[in-house]
Amino acid sequence: MSEENENIENSLIPVEGKRPPHLFVLPLLNVVPLPGMVFPVAVRPGRPQITVERALEQGEMVALFFSEREVSPDSKNAVGGKDLFPIGVFAKIIRRVKLPDGNWTVFVQCIQRVQLDKVIREQPFFLGRVEYLHDKVKPSKKMDALIRNVGNLVSAYIQSAEHLPDEISMSLMNIQDPGALTDFIGGNFPVPPDDRLDLLETLDVTKRLERISIILLKEIELAKLGTQLNDDLSQKIEERQKEYMLREQIKLIRKELGEEKDEREELREKYEAKIAELEIPEEVAERINHEMDRMSSMMPEAAEYHVIRTYLDWLTALPWSQSTEDHLDLKAARKILDDEHYGLDDVKERILEFLAVRKIKPDSKGSILCFVGPPGVGKTSLGRSIAHAMGRKFHRFSLGGMRDEAEIKGHRRTYIGAMPGKLIQSLKTVQVKNPVLVLDEIDKAGSDWRGDPSSALLEVLDPEQNHNFLDHYLDVPFDLSEIFFVATANVMDTIPRPLLDRMEVIQIAGYLPEEKVEIAKRHLLPKQMEKHGLKKRQLSVSQTALKIIVSHYTRESGVRNLDRELARLCRKIAMAVATSRRPVIAKVKAEADVIKYLGAPKVSDDLLERIKRPGVAVGLAWTPVGGDVLCIETSRMMGKGKVQLTGQLGEVMSESAHIALSYVKSHASQFNLTTEEFDKWDLHIHFPAGAVKKDGPSAGITIATALISLFSGKTIKPKLAMTGEITLTGNVLAVGGLREKVVAARRQGIKTVIVPAANRKDIEELKPDLVKGLRFVYAKTYDDVCSEVLKL
Repeated sequence: MSEENENIENSLIPVEGKRPPHLFVLPLLNVVPLPGMVFPVAVRPGRPQITVERALEQGEMVALFFSEREVSPDSKNAVGGKDLFPIGVFAKIIRRVKLPDGNWTVFVQCIQRVQLDKVIREQPFFLGRVEYLHDKVKPSKKMDALIRNVGNLVSAYIQSAEHLPDEISMSLMNIQDPGALTDFIGGNFPVPPDDRLDLLETLDVTKRLERISIILLKEIELAKLGTQLNDDLSQKIEERQKEYMLREQIKLIRKELGEEKDEREELREKYEAKIAELEIPEEVAERINHEMDRMSSMMPEAAEYHVIRTYLDWLTALPWSQSTEDHLDLKAARKILDDEHYGLDDVKERILEFLAVRKIKPDSKGSILCFVGPPGVGKTSLGRSIAHAMGRKFHRFSLGGMRDEAEIKGHRRTYIGAMPGKLIQSLKTVQVKNPVLVLDEIDKAGSDWRGDPSSALLEVLDPEQNHNFLDHYLDVPFDLSEIFFVATANVMDTIPRPLLDRMEVIQIAGYLPEEKVEIAKRHLLPKQMEKHGLKKRQLSVSQTALKIIVSHYTRESGVRNLDRELARLCRKIAMAVATSRRPVIAKVKAEADVIKYLGAPKVSDDLLERIKRPGVAVGLAWTPVGGDVLCIETSRMMGKGKVQLTGQLGEVMSESAHIALSYVKSHASQFNLTTEEFDKWDLHIHFPAGAVKKDGPSAGITIATALISLFSGKTIKPKLAMTGEITLTGNVLAVGGLREKVVAARRQGIKTVIVPAANRKDIEELKPDLVKGLRFVYAKTYDDVCSEVLKL
């Protein structure tokens, strides 16, 4: 043995009154040691056990250091000196226990802080030179205050933390040294490893007291929070236990009375009875039985139990086989339709055709109609009349603003609050599988990242597919083929073409003034009188008064504003009845009577006055709310031939204006004009109602007529209107919306209407009542227009 090794061996032997400068080193992987701590250490075979064995031979002294690098038991890389936290503790091995698996457990008592100065050797045992560290104690008032504060915090923590043993409280009372107090608290209280390392390397007792105060404050807050959470949890458990005990007592009471029956058994009996009653399809019955088996194996308190129960409620609440019998008496159906709606012969004829087919072939599938027309013409109420005429139940829901595909197809049951789509909900409401179902405002269904309802409707409105409709929530097919679908829309432009192809479109134009008078007389006025509590003898309105209300107080395609004006009239009479002591008998016969109750006319008929000057022509326009009469005004001022267009015009209409101007300029001599005239004037073409957007090519011949009238100084014929697209060569092309435009002309008092010759067939298809009193001029070229309008 060399002299150096002999000196080291001698230095390991403790001398009374002195501590050896060299100690065997035992790395700790999961414990941060502090002086005063007593705890077990697991010692694995190999270097750790050799180190402990040598330590026991040399005086049972070791140095414990926390390893900052975690090493798995199977790792071949042992912890070295560089992996250790520089400050550790000098400890004494109290006891060694050998375990059957070859591992040891040694119990150590930590005595004093030490610092590892040098690693002497790492194999076959771990040996190092250490420096013994001492606490730095400087008595002061601050230290006294900190000691008192730590004592109070310890007392508060012991009260809030119920898990601490009583021995700890007794031990704390016997500790007088402030350094030992901080080490005891740090070693026996639940202090995080990082904070314990901080305490280990802090020799200044005052700073240790400050840090232990902060640690105790955090632990007290955590202990209070934990206690509160435990109290809340205990309360919930007690409530559930109480509920459980009460339910068990109820079961016992029912058992004694002979009424005992499990909730799940009751539900199963209810669902089985519904299966037998409803004649549910086999596939659906199998799904119900499968879900009932799942529910029977669950406790009623389980969340999935209520999900399954809701699902079964939906499956057993639907009309799988219930249906109403159609009334196939065509005469009775026609009478119902005529009584509830005036006019609309095309629609009524289509409904009667459907009933006729059902009468001949009872197993024919449902029909899909789409009523397109301006607001207020009775599209939705027609659906209700269809249901009444057929003896079916009626239901409607609006698609306006709907953006989620799940509103049609339903939500999948994996989502909280999932439910079927609107179609299945509607069938549950009416409790039959063949209702008349109105899909209102189908042209206003939107789409976004959640889906496209219009695409979901493709399956619903396809007779070849809807007999097997699959709602995401139900997840079993449902037959929609017997439903009579009625969709309503104001315009067709926003309806996707594939969806439009699945429906039979029926155009409903606006009402004529004569039709509005009849509707008011037969339906609106009696309804409003009943609504306002008026009797027939208290109010009578003549035919003449109704005509005045229609023509001077409303201007619309439908009858909603007319209904409001009649409601206003009824309110005036109701006010008189309520405040008068004498019986009130109101007779509205002439214009003066109407003005008395409704005030001055709201619609001014100044069209004839506006066209009594050159440069103004009357055109006919189609709008989403029906036809309209459009006055086109032109003006000129000295300039260089510039053209200004105003009136919220679209691109097509602007192009149409330039085409009309080019045609007039290129054919100036034909109209007794010169091209030079156009070059020295600036033109302004205005389309009144400037706040309303306008577009389309049908105003072409009207713009050309207004320009010729302006430069020739001649006015157009009174009570004449026109519509048609003009080309650069003067041809007049066909346009759309003829029925609505004719209705607008009749409403405005027009007598002569110029239309393209290509639209003759459209005019001839109109009902005689609609074209009564109108003279139509069919124009192939603009020469036909000019010869009729200006007589040049």
